[in-house]
Amino acid sequence: MSAMITLFGIPNCDTVKRARAWLEQQNLACTFHDFKKLGVPPAHLEAWCDAAGWQRVLNRQGNTWRKLTPEQQAAVVDAASAQRLMLAQPSTIKRPVVEWSDGTITVGFSADAWAGRR
Repeated sequence: MSAMITLFGIPNCDTVKRARAWLEQQNLACTFHDFKKLGVPPAHLEAWCDAAGWQRVLNRQGNTWRKLTPEQQAAVVDAASAQRLMLAQPSTIKRPVVEWSDGTITVGFSADAWAGRR
């Protein structure tokens, strides 16, 4: 049996909904990890930042980022400070993050980029 695909996000996020629907259409089973209910596993967050870069994992386009004070935003200067913020406020993580069965990690959803994935 192959390793499972894990999709991390929040259930009411439109991008997460599209990603989950795409996986279902491809008959790819996945485990859903809800940031709001289950939190963000620190070791996973570190691995995502290592794989994709903290700048990619941190969502600076979302409402949660925009609601931060300028001081809070300015304090994010490196991977460690970004990870502290993302652990404290999971909605600042770009969604979804997917850990694929082959061990690769993707951040965000793109049907084209995901084509051929397992």
